[in-house]
Amino acid sequence: MTVAGLSRRTGVPSDSIRYYERVGLLPKPPRTKAGYRRYGEDAVDRLQFIQGAQRLGLRLREINDLLSIRDTGTCPCGDAAVLLRDRMEEIDNEMKRLQALKSELSAMVGQLPSTDCPNPEPGVWRPPVRIAG
Repeated sequence: MTVAGLSRRTGVPSDSIRYYERVGLLPKPPRTKAGYRRYGEDAVDRLQFIQGAQRLGLRLREINDLLSIRDTGTCPCGDAAVLLRDRMEEIDNEMKRLQALKSELSAMVGQLPSTDCPNPEPGVWRPPVRIAG
């Protein structure tokens, strides 16, 4: 199937398919005499794997690592588990950062004047200042 056909089958834009090919996520397919790419069912499977991994929040370099493990034909569980645990730790850290941000926003909301306040005067309310430390 052509790039356009592969795009229709998977929902992945043609430009993304070409990009994945350039960066090595998708092997270069054979070409027709006219130069058109000819993809097989293996490309559909690979793109579906890439899409699933992206939905899990994995980055392309991490997906590439998983694909490399998968392509060796050996049991990928140990290496894949390390990669996925590392990503989970990054997500935990990001969640902590976002929770701290939410707490700061909540504190700012608590410092706002009431809804029936008079017209604002300059300097009445300011966001809290963070002191580096």
